[in-house]
Amino acid sequence: MPKITMIGAGSTVFAKNLLGDCMSSPVLEDSHFALHDIDQKRLEQTAQIMEAISRSFGSKATITTHLDRREALNGADYVFNAIQVGGYKPATVIDFEIPSRYGLRQTIGDTLGIGGIFRGLRTIPVMLDIARDIQELCPKAWLLNYTNPMAIVTGAILRATDVKTVGLCHSVQCCVPELLKPLDIPVEGVKWKIAGINHMAWLLEITRNGEDLYPQIKKMAETRSKTDKHNDMVRYELMKRFGHYVTESSEHNAEYNPYFIKSSAPELIERLNIPLDEYPRRCEEYEHLWAGIEAALGGMLTEDMESQLMTLLDESTANEVKGLLQAWRKGDALPHTRSEEYASYMLEAMEAGAPYTFGGNVLNKGLITNLPEHAVVEVTCLADQNGITPTFAGALPPQLAALNQTNINVQDLTIEAALTQRREHIYHAAMLDPHTSSELTMDQIVNLCDDLINAHRDYLPEYK
Repeated sequence: MPKITMIGAGSTVFAKNLLGDCMSSPVLEDSHFALHDIDQKRLEQTAQIMEAISRSFGSKATITTHLDRREALNGADYVFNAIQVGGYKPATVIDFEIPSRYGLRQTIGDTLGIGGIFRGLRTIPVMLDIARDIQELCPKAWLLNYTNPMAIVTGAILRATDVKTVGLCHSVQCCVPELLKPLDIPVEGVKWKIAGINHMAWLLEITRNGEDLYPQIKKMAETRSKTDKHNDMVRYELMKRFGHYVTESSEHNAEYNPYFIKSSAPELIERLNIPLDEYPRRCEEYEHLWAGIEAALGGMLTEDMESQLMTLLDESTANEVKGLLQAWRKGDALPHTRSEEYASYMLEAMEAGAPYTFGGNVLNKGLITNLPEHAVVEVTCLADQNGITPTFAGALPPQLAALNQTNINVQDLTIEAALTQRREHIYHAAMLDPHTSSELTMDQIVNLCDDLINAHRDYLPEYK
């Protein structure tokens, strides 16, 4: 019976998916699920939902809750991490509001850019504490990190500790379906190869029966952009100029490059349909969602409240919540359909031995030959009874490696700043950031960093 510990279990919807997936696996259904969070109310509510899911699978799982992190980690075989240091309020709000005073606008701000840098600086010290606990209490455990900024956080753990760590993101498995579906190209029989860095990995090859599909894809994408204002326009623009489709969404990649969010060219934002301040909007939506879940768990969600809640959610989220609430009202068992998240399939493979491949974030060490050895790269990995083994990807096309390097620079300096606690490296990271440096002068960047360091002082160590 493996012990699976969830750090940040107060992320209820995400915990529901990851742990519900494990409960739906015949190999993992009798696991011990140890839930940890610093928010007791959220922790108890997550446990309530997980108990209901467990009942739908015959109550074979053991579920425990722990405010004490070390207690949760003791003897764990696998650790899932999904923390957000500082939360939406105040930390994410600060990451958006202060840069906006300098005229620096963002979309998501959680992976790169000034928001990603400071999210990383807040998160790394906490993650290193968690890693030290793992080394002491469960040294053989695998740490599956879901927390952004993915490359920065995962890289810091891999450089500073001996914890067996892999970073996981949904963007690789979603990439090809997201590209083909709007173009009405069937995904059946399609093969592909993806490699690069997190949120900027590249669809290097895409074929069906040996035929290269890229010429057809590029032609249809160009036609679509002429007739339809859609959400993939930045990715299409990158594909047009650099030759390959990128794994993560347009709103993310708009801020990983210097070309798109420009105060000197506001027409670009309109033409390429770039949603500024998108992440705060999503956070507000989640706040409404959580309020609804809390009311439902407490038996206080009226029909009027539910109807009002649904108007605040996008269609897919509203449908998911409706299904959850309907199932909840029918009884004390909550059905769960296994998602496409990697974690449960990886654990199943490591426990039972049937090989499973996935896109993982690991130290490069020669996997992509024209990126630095110490960079965190996203490549195909194999999970089986031997653990997790990354596979060789070779050299990227030079223009793609060059784009990746612009982001790796920022990741490297952010990690260096966190590990050495030298303030100058925070400045270096921000001055090397493609979007920030395209909008602000060096003096402005230094002043912005100082303002953010002061605003986040409760979540940061003292920087020299």
